[in-house]
Amino acid sequence: VQLQASGGGLVQAGGSLRLSCAASGRTFSNVILAWFRQAPGKEREFVGSIRWNPALTKYADSFEGRFTISRDYAKKTIYLQMNSLRPDDTAVYYCAGRILASDTYTSWGQGTLVTVSS
Repeated sequence: VQLQASGGGLVQAGGSLRLSCAASGRTFSNVILAWFRQAPGKEREFVGSIRWNPALTKYADSFEGRFTISRDYAKKTIYLQMNSLRPDDTAVYYCAGRILASDTYTSWGQGTLVTVSS
């Protein structure tokens, strides 16, 4: 799976932003796509994931309810809808992919920078 993230930018605190991750490849039936983020000076952290089919989502506790992952089956694209953004959400956001049978994400997009101003 090849992945390309987009949609980052500058947003004010309290605002919303939607990131996209376009996927390409032979098949997605056994693929899980996820969003991670890495803030300056911090380790990369898991935001949430979505199984391609059926579209089952999972979130890290700290993002549940504020961030939403969805996918467009026809466009082979997943989205990360981020609401009520805070300055500490400033990070580079990455999409990643793995096969269902593995715990290791082996495909990574290039990352897109989200900056939340106070």
